Amino acid sequence: MDDDLEARIRSGKALSESMGNFHVTGWDPARRTLDAAFTVRREYCHTNGTIAQGGFITAWLDAAMAHAVIHDTDHAQTVFSLEIKVSFYEKVGPGDGRVEGRVVRRGKRVAFLEASLFNAEGKLAAQATSTGILADL
Repeated sequence: MDDDLEARIRSGKALSESMGNFHVTGWDPARRTLDAAFTVRREYCHTNGTIAQGGFITAWLDAAMAHAVIHDTDHAQTVFSLEIKVSFYEKVGPGDGRVEGRVVRRGKRVAFLEASLFNAEGKLAAQATSTGILADL
């Protein structure tokens, strides 16, 4: 395997890039809420490149919830999804995207999470809830 690719995979940079340069833009510890941004690329879309495929939307929601746990535990833990439910409300097309992930409740082994995704027009486009098992980093 290419050494540079291996390093990018280990650092998480390759995954972030493949998700439209998904990156954390803010963390509010009082609200236990994380903000992140990404770019919805046309190649993520169906219907002649106009509507993001639901799996990508789910991945952005899931990533925001996972990063919320990482920040909530001061980078000591991550979370592995046991279940995730997504509701789709509005079209997500090419352009800038924004997502908020929130830790609703975190115990010793299990976390309950929520996330909201906003399309390029700023409209609430999708929401998710998730239950996950915590794992040490």
